[in-house]
Amino acid sequence: MFWFLFSLACALVATAAAALYRVFGDVAPKELKRRARAGDEIAALLYRSVSYGLSAKLLLGGLTVLAAYLAFVNMVRAVGDWFALPVLVVLAVVGILFVRAEGSVHRVSLWLARRVSPSFAWLLERLHPVFDRFSRMVRRVFPVHVHSGLYEKSDLVELLERQKSQPDNRIAPGEIDLATHALGFGEKMVSEALVPKRIVTSVSVDEAIGPVLMGELHASGHSRFPVYEVQKDTIVGVLYLHDLVAAKQSGVVRDLMRSKVTYVHEDFTLYQTLQAFIKTKQHLFIVVNSFEEYVGIITIEDVLEQVIGKTIVDEFDQYDDLRAVATAAARKDHSEKAQNHAPQETTP
Repeated sequence: MFWFLFSLACALVATAAAALYRVFGDVAPKELKRRARAGDEIAALLYRSVSYGLSAKLLLGGLTVLAAYLAFVNMVRAVGDWFALPVLVVLAVVGILFVRAEGSVHRVSLWLARRVSPSFAWLLERLHPVFDRFSRMVRRVFPVHVHSGLYEKSDLVELLERQKSQPDNRIAPGEIDLATHALGFGEKMVSEALVPKRIVTSVSVDEAIGPVLMGELHASGHSRFPVYEVQKDTIVGVLYLHDLVAAKQSGVVRDLMRSKVTYVHEDFTLYQTLQAFIKTKQHLFIVVNSFEEYVGIITIEDVLEQVIGKTIVDEFDQYDDLRAVATAAARKDHSEKAQNHAPQETTP
């Protein structure tokens, strides 16, 4: 009778150790650390044990195996081979169901983890040097290479999309979309994002500066314009709208345009083009084809729109206008406060 009860006790210990192994592995150590810092007492208790990493797994795994072995040996000693086998199978099935269970049964495992975690952490603190030396020996003989399961960018995009539907996801969908677009924008060509020549608003070098020109350019919605001489395909400079607005003088476009013209090929990738924008410190490129023909323009905003996946729309034109910036910030704060205090709909 003693050996039978001792075998049942060992089976109970094996089940408890396996349940603890699952509880300690349910949440990643990084997440437990975040929750502990946020004041979660349960997470703080669990992290004390989980922080020892492989040592905690070795101790719990070893305890599970040892207790299961003792349960088997002593059950055979107590009731014999033929009767021990079905009893142990039943005990094993019950133990597995307990370990894998959810709901109230899993809360029992969590309660057990909270109770034993301080003692378990104390034990790990003393056994960690031994386990750490052993684990380093094992890794040296059997090196472990954990594969991420990712081979191409499309795999990472798929992973990000799955993150959206993860129940405990804390990454805003907009940030996931931003990361997704950022991964794919580099493969797109300039020809996919340029403004075609036929719809580009360009200006002649000999056009007079005045209210009429300013009104036409402002109505276009753009802030930079190619400047041509004689023919529209002959680009000789770039006119910036803010230079035109700031000018007090009359005259012609030639007097205010910037004569430096930079080019990019229509078959360049947007990643190459972004690097070119950064290197040249320009905001507009003239796009040409393999025959050196002018086919359109591309601005740094066009590239950034492909990165973020949406059109860039400014709330105001001047970022150096203190009143405009302050007003926009005040509107945003007021909108957020109103949303937070809005009555919530309830279902009967």
